[in-house]
Parts: sequence; C-alpha cells; structure tokens
Amino acid sequence: MGIRELLTVAGMVLALTTAMPAGAAECLRGANAAGAEFSDVLPGVFGKNYTYPSTKTLTYLRSKGMNVVRLPFRWERLQKKQFAAFDQAELKRLQDTVATATGLGMTVVLDPSNFAKYYGDLIGSKAVPVEAFADFWRKLGKLYAGREDVIYLIMNEPAYIDANDWLPSANAAIAAIRETGADNFLLVPGTIWTAAVHWYADQPGGSNAEVMRGVVDPIDHYGFDIHQYLDDDYSGTKTACNRVGEAMAALRKVTDWMEETGNRAFLGEFGGHARPDCYSGLAQVTGFLNSRPDIWAGWTIWAAGDWWGDYPLSIQPNDTGDRPQLVAIERQIPRLSAEERTCKALERR
Repeated sequence: MGIRELLTVAGMVLALTTAMPAGAAECLRGANAAGAEFSDVLPGVFGKNYTYPSTKTLTYLRSKGMNVVRLPFRWERLQKKQFAAFDQAELKRLQDTVATATGLGMTVVLDPSNFAKYYGDLIGSKAVPVEAFADFWRKLGKLYAGREDVIYLIMNEPAYIDANDWLPSANAAIAAIRETGADNFLLVPGTIWTAAVHWYADQPGGSNAEVMRGVVDPIDHYGFDIHQYLDDDYSGTKTACNRVGEAMAALRKVTDWMEETGNRAFLGEFGGHARPDCYSGLAQVTGFLNSRPDIWAGWTIWAAGDWWGDYPLSIQPNDTGDRPQLVAIERQIPRLSAEERTCKALERR
C-alpha cells in the first residue's frame, strides 16, 4: 500500500477519534485476521507453519472503516510449557501486531485459538489443570491491563467439553485476569463451538443457556463470544448458506437470553462462500446485530489473513480487488447513529 493510501487511513483515524464524545466506545465492526493459529504442528516454526497478519492487511481492514480485529493465536506458541515464562520471540510478534492494529485506531480482541485444549489435552483434565490455564491468563492479562483498545477473549470455541465442565475454567481465567488489576472488557465463550444455534442444546449438567449464567466477574465487565455460520451444519465448511433462517432465529433467541439475564454479546465468527445466498445472509446477520447496540458490542467476520490463498471464506483482497463477501457487508461497517457511536453494550456497569 502506497504513502497516499496510508495517509488517507491516518486521516480517517484522526477524524473518527476526534468526532467521538469523550469516554464513548463505538460499537465494534471488523474482521478476524487469521494466521497465527495456523497448523497443528506445535509449537511450529514461524514463517513456515504460521504467520501473523501483516501491516498491509491490518491497514486494508482499517481502510474499510473497520475498528476491531480479532487476533487468533496459539497458547502453545506463547507459553511452550505450562507455568513457564512466555516465549520472548513469540510475545514480540504478538505485541508488534497489537501495536500496529491499535496504532491504526483499531481495538484488538486477543483470541487464544485452542478449543479449550493445550497440546491436545482438555483444560481441566489431569494433563492440563485449571490452574495452568489461570496462570496463562495471569501472565497475559497484566500485559495490557487497563487498555480499552485490547479485549481479552478467554478461549476460542470450547469443543468436546460440557458447559458444566468448562465454566470453572472460564471463571478461573477471569479471576486470574482481575487479580492483576486488569479491568479490560472480557469475552467468555460457551461450549459446542459457542454457536448461537447450540446455546440451548442439551448437555450433561445443563445447556449453555443454563450453565453460563454462572459466570463470575468481580467487576462485571464482560460479554459472551458467540459464533454463527450459515451452512447446513453451521460449521462454515459447506458451500451453500442454506440455514440463514435458522441462524437468524438462533441469534434472536440468544439476544433475548442476553436481555433476560442482563448480559451482552459479541459475534466473533460468521462467514460464507462467494455466492448470492451467503451475501444475503451476511447482510442480514450484520444488519440485525447493528440494530441492537444495547446487546451486541459488535462483530468480526471470518476471515482476513495473508496466507488464505483461495480459501472460500476469505475476505483478504486478491488481484481483482475486494472479495464479494466484504462488499456484501461494507455498508454495515460504519457506525452512523448516536447509539452505535456510544455503544451501550460496551459500557461499564
């Protein structure tokens, strides 16, 4: 990207910042920037097995008006052994990426993309005690303590674990973060990939809707990370977006749950292939979330990233320009109303 484009982005950042009322927090609209979570070769080799989003990618997202990037990475790369100090080379890569994104005026959602596992073993098992997870967050939490432009997502998509077994680990991580004095906004996932369509699904010990009422945050400054894809099995791996109606119904039901329980939410992942039914579905999802800034703090579409190539859900621009999925939601990115520019869902309670 040339100097003219960089100056344009810088001017946009300044204009957006100076136009906001003091202390206001805009609703968050952006994208996942994938790459640091790539590969099951752990810890792996940087530049071969995984990468971090480039300045060019982050600048592109900001140029589209996005004000948040969700940054997936792997716990095993940052902390190669339980209770150990962080790997300094990996920490620098993470911190450099955060500095670039926040320097562009974006909020960063830090996302350990581990599915409630560490080297393949579930958190809370004998191999990975809950205290090891708490230790990870105690170390990470203090690094950005007090930064309103850094959000801590406790874990990406807990899977193959019941909500009743996951809750103690989530609460331990929250407690560890707050022990450091960090008052950052936190995001807490449910289980079954934290999908809206599975929020009420039966599980031993209770559904997410039942169990996740038990989240404990000493300062009550958190929301729930929700995901929702639009294809046949809601995984994002199928071509057609055949389940838009069911997905929208699930998002509305989750919204009702948030309202009933006094909670708020963030749609951390959603996406679709390059086809008209997906474009329509993506626009419906973002339009609905934008209409409820009292409940939904924002959203990040899946996904940008320098290494995607021809990955069908990619919104990374290619030689022909913007990907059509991004074009489909581009009109939904700006925060236009007063409610969107002073987002109630992000307010301290």
